[in-house]
Amino acid sequence: MKVILLEDVEGLGKKYDIKDVKDGYAKNFLFIKNMAKLATREVLKELEAEKEIYTKQMKEDLMKSQEFASQMDGLEVMISVKVGEDGQLFESINSQKISNKLKEMGFKIDKDKILLSAPIKEIGEFPVKISFEHNLEVEIKVIIVAEE
Repeated sequence: MKVILLEDVEGLGKKYDIKDVKDGYAKNFLFIKNMAKLATREVLKELEAEKEIYTKQMKEDLMKSQEFASQMDGLEVMISVKVGEDGQLFESINSQKISNKLKEMGFKIDKDKILLSAPIKEIGEFPVKISFEHNLEVEIKVIIVAEE
């Protein structure tokens, strides 16, 4: 049975792909969960128009993401923290703290987008990657300094 996928289906295909699947799989899974429609001429024409709109929207989203990423690439983020006598930090710097500092600077970045392997626990400069939609990544420099 030929079906048109209405969303990405893991192991089968991407949205708007036309796939040949077994009747039972289509009827008992894909159709019930509104993940696919039977591939008829009418549905194909209808989805072709939707696909054009979707493609245009994806291109616009990509351009916005690229523009935002280029604004952030190489950005320096300075975070001041309390430091003990031996130079140890009283608090570690995690992705949430970096996200909060970026928000103060005018960049709204979710903490889950900040790729930090482990919390920062010392003074210095650290490269930190931030991921965006469309597999875009930028690197910023997080500078940890002692609070005065």
